[in-house]
Amino acid sequence: MQQILVVDDEIGIRELLSEILRDEGYQIRLAENATQARAQRLQARPDLVLLDIWMPDTDGITLLKEWASAGLLTMPVVMMSGHGTIDTAVEATRIGAFDFLEKPITLQKLLATVGKALRSGEQKAKPALMLSTLGRAPIVNELKQRLEKVAHLKTPLLLTGEPGTGVELCAKFIHSPSSPWVAPENMAALAEAPLDLLEQAREGILFLHEVADLNRMEQKGLLLLLAKIEKYNARLICASAKPLAAQVAQGTFDERLYSTIARVTLHVPNLRDHREDILDLAHLFLLRCVEAQEVAQRSFSTAALNALRNFDWPGNLVQLESTVRSLALTAAGEEISLLEVNQALAQFGSRPALAQGLQLDVPLREARDAFERLYFEHHMSREGGNMSRVADTVGLERTHLYRKLKQLGIKLSRRADE
Repeated sequence: MQQILVVDDEIGIRELLSEILRDEGYQIRLAENATQARAQRLQARPDLVLLDIWMPDTDGITLLKEWASAGLLTMPVVMMSGHGTIDTAVEATRIGAFDFLEKPITLQKLLATVGKALRSGEQKAKPALMLSTLGRAPIVNELKQRLEKVAHLKTPLLLTGEPGTGVELCAKFIHSPSSPWVAPENMAALAEAPLDLLEQAREGILFLHEVADLNRMEQKGLLLLLAKIEKYNARLICASAKPLAAQVAQGTFDERLYSTIARVTLHVPNLRDHREDILDLAHLFLLRCVEAQEVAQRSFSTAALNALRNFDWPGNLVQLESTVRSLALTAAGEEISLLEVNQALAQFGSRPALAQGLQLDVPLREARDAFERLYFEHHMSREGGNMSRVADTVGLERTHLYRKLKQLGIKLSRRADE
């Protein structure tokens, strides 16, 4: 049964919509303000949201922006307003709303819009990863501000950063969804038919990943392309994880080409440079798995999240997403434990330090409990879940150990003692 979330501060509107839609066979959830709507959305993804614009705590447009920025706008949203304007409707559509209903809403219009929205929602992707979801750390905000400053230019843009940092997300931030996006996998087209690429990218973006790997003929083709690009009103965005200036010095990269594509250069930070965002990203990646129905509901233990945050992530976002997905698919229970995270990170040849990430600005009892959770999960990980060896190592009788683990809320893996 398809589920619809109705968000409106007027009880009469909520009850009327609820009655009509239930009679049509839909399952209805209700929220009287943005706070309740946020909680409902985090609890489970509805198939459709009917969202009032004017609410006392947070208006619907702001809530829509929040969901879009957090990667949670994975269901169609129909905005409702008793005194909406064309500008408001356009703004809502730009953010990602499916449609706009003006109150009083006729029965025919309501059911027709709901039907169309639900059909469109069947094709919705899992929560999107976009530039706005990369984090809120100062270094990420600075990158966003710089991208906004150069977004309107037609000058070539060079994005540098380690593999997996999200350079393509930055390029798509500049791209207008209504215009072409061309990102060839095979760079041989640059040597064989560079103007064909320009024709495809006319009025849009041509994105080239890892230009440092271009051979001489491909570099020559790119130079020809750049000489003609203004006629096609297209913009070139290049990415490189390698030091192009060093390649110019070594004679392996054309100096003229480098000076042209590097006129505007932005660096995309490594994930370890804004590790305060790792927790939100881990939750988002986990949510993508759950809402794509790849796994049942999952969550991370506090210790598991600390381990993810304290890891250096040489593969950056791509590595984090892959690791979270693997953990979601293989977790023994609903909660992903420190033991499971450490086992996943061990394949990369590193493991976070035991006491990193402990919160010190808390009451002593909370700090002690947090340390003990890390302590026992550390030894459970080191001993591969063998509780007999854990008991010997920590110097506790096995019965006392189990009692302590239960008290701390540490769940045992099904593989324990196997």
